[in-house]
This record gives sequence, structure tokens and C-alpha cells, in this order.
Amino acid sequence: MNNYAKHTQLIKSEAKRLGFLSCGISKADFLEDEAPRLEKWLNSNMHGEMQYMENHFDKRLDPRKLVDGSKSVISLLFNYFPNETQQEGSYKVSKYAYGQDYHHIIKAKLRQLQEFISEQIGEVNGRAFVDSAPVLDKAWAARGGLGWMGKHSNLLTKEVGSFYFIAELIVDLELEYDTPVTAHCGSCTACIDACPTQAIVEPYVVDGSKCISYFTIELKKEIPNEFQGKFDDYIFGCDICQDVCPWNRFSKAHAEPLFNPHPELLSMTKKDWEEITEDVFKKIFQKSAVKRSKFSGLKRNIKFLK
Repeated sequence: MNNYAKHTQLIKSEAKRLGFLSCGISKADFLEDEAPRLEKWLNSNMHGEMQYMENHFDKRLDPRKLVDGSKSVISLLFNYFPNETQQEGSYKVSKYAYGQDYHHIIKAKLRQLQEFISEQIGEVNGRAFVDSAPVLDKAWAARGGLGWMGKHSNLLTKEVGSFYFIAELIVDLELEYDTPVTAHCGSCTACIDACPTQAIVEPYVVDGSKCISYFTIELKKEIPNEFQGKFDDYIFGCDICQDVCPWNRFSKAHAEPLFNPHPELLSMTKKDWEEITEDVFKKIFQKSAVKRSKFSGLKRNIKFLK
């Protein structure tokens, strides 16, 4: 077995031990197919007020501009599908935000993986990314053979659907590279048909500025009135396009205790949400990604739905 294969095997088995669903590796190169798509998407203003999407265009498309001398992109998936969901008829929070903020939890696991690589292989330079830098994570995960891009623009796998986080380690180490898998959406349009704000404007193209997640998290101004009654009770994020996807029948509950929801979150009724105080907000969402919307943002979202 050559060194590339040996190192690749070591990394993948350690990733599994750390609790990652899967690990795929691709050559750190220019994302040729993504470049025109990203440019068109930005020129069509589908990023709304997410101005940061316009920054670092070159770095988004070429990891070698992010990490000097990088040779490989190690893509990793981490399951967040919950064991229990909120009670029926309540205001809804996207499943990924049920537990503690994933950024910190997954970043810690990536650091462990980095340390392992240095201990086992030698001095390897690299950077860890969890949805926090100009990295097109879904494109890299698809390149690394971890799934295909669904029509809702989320990564899909036959085994477990799409309820997982994507993270990367970009390193200056040559490894064995995986090959992309074939797409299996076929003629299905369940996600496009189900989106209440018609944010999926065509297969594989999501107008971010019409997405419920954008309105409830990213938008700082008032939500446009034309979307009144179209949020399906979501006050933070949205799972509609994933919930209706047939591949998510195969989702299995995660095994990460830190992703378990605060007990009060599951039992909250609409009345509880409408009467939520800042103290209760801090108690329940102290370590959650929901903090991103701030108490004032959450109140605005609830008021919009009332």
C-alpha cells in the first residue's frame, strides 16, 4: 500500500471514530463548474442582503488561495437528525438548531482530526472550516463522493438523506481522491413544489432572498408583507424542502448528546413562544445557533406569523 492510500485510510477511520457520518477527499483545485454558477447567482441578486457572499469570490472557488500549498480537501458529514421533534401546532425551529451551536462542536472534532494527522503522519499544515469561511462546502462534498446536489441545492445521499452538517479540512498533504457519485433525484420535484415562498426558482437554483431561512435569520429589516402566511410556522430557519424529500425517509437519529434539544424547546406551545421573555430566551438558547437571530429578531419573526 502506498503512502497516499495508507494516509487516506488512517484519516477516514479516525473521522469515523470521531463520530463523522462519512469522509470524502478531493484534490484542492479550481472549481471550474461552480464559477459561472456563482457569478450568475450573485449577479441575479439571489443573495439578498447577504453582502458577505460577494466577498472573496476567488477564494470561494480555489482552496489554494485560502490555504497556502493546499493539496487536498477533506470533506466530512456530521448527522444532526433529531430523535424527537417539536410538538405539533407550535412555532418551528429548524432541526439543525435544536441543540448546541454546531460550529463549536464540529470545530472541536476537526481540531482533534488535525492533531491526529500531525501525530500519525507528521507536520501537516491546514485549516478547519465549518460553515464559517468562503468555502463552497456542498460542492466539495459532492466532489469528494459524499453525495449529489439535490434540486433544493442541498447535498443528498441515498443512505441518510440530507440532515447533516458539512465541514472541511484543507491540508497541504496529497491523498487518494474519491470520485463523485451519480445523482438520484430523477423527475422528482417534491422540494420545488413544497416551497411556500417559491424560493427554488428552477432545479438546483435557490433564490436565497426568498428563502424562509434567509428571512428568519439573515434579514435584519422587516419581513416583506407579500410573504405573510407563507412561513408554515417557521420562526428560525426552515426544513420544508428537506422534510418532503423522499431520501430523508432514511434519516436516522444522531448520537451526539450536545445536539439534543433543550427539554423546554420540545414542549413549547405557540402561546409560550408569544410570551417568551429575554431571560427564557437566554436560558433555552444560551448555546444554540438560534442566538444568531437575537431575541429581538425572534420576536419580530413571531409577530410576523401571528
